[in-house]
Amino acid sequence: METIRKINYYKESLIELEKIKNSGIKPSIALHACCGPCSAYPIEFLVGYFSKVTILFDNSNIYPFEEYSRRKDELIRYVNIFNDEHNTNVEVVVFDYDNESYNEMLDEYGDMDEGLSRCFKCYRTRMENCYKYAEENGYDYFCTVMTISRQKSSQVMNKIGIDLSKKYKTKYFLSDFKKNKGIDRAREIRIEYNMYNQQYCGCIYSYNRYLKRKEKENL
Repeated sequence: METIRKINYYKESLIELEKIKNSGIKPSIALHACCGPCSAYPIEFLVGYFSKVTILFDNSNIYPFEEYSRRKDELIRYVNIFNDEHNTNVEVVVFDYDNESYNEMLDEYGDMDEGLSRCFKCYRTRMENCYKYAEENGYDYFCTVMTISRQKSSQVMNKIGIDLSKKYKTKYFLSDFKKNKGIDRAREIRIEYNMYNQQYCGCIYSYNRYLKRKEKENL
């Protein structure tokens, strides 16, 4: 069986940041974000290298709407605090919410386990929407915070980003934010700022699994 070589995307991110530093010019970056806790450390990690950091909240996958609103509001709350404390100007752009159409798109994959084709389609759809925005608005780089998650493979997320980059002039920023204790720093920030930490990924399928899990716990 052929062994698939895993790429150290954390190392790749450091190489790219060193190039940016040596260039003497701070570029701009658009960063797809799924929630506040997942965004906190990537913002901290990147903000010193970029002249403009914009968070793109495109998450029509999240169900129900109340959960979507809570995650959105928590992200905006944290970014406002971060800007005040660090004298930065990180912006948040919120995309339109259309969960009904999103669910129709994912319905063909059925109620399969998480981490398979349905999830890959979900990741790619949101990343491409945001990548297109980055291109149309003249950003130098695009990235996603989702490589911070233990539940999401950085190999998969970066492969999607690399594939998408073939369609756009905006450069894809390789990342693995969970590495080098990034996941630990993310947890520290979440606790320090008492951030809402969701209990399921987001879509109606993961929501239903969450409810079933809670029912079993209460038996």
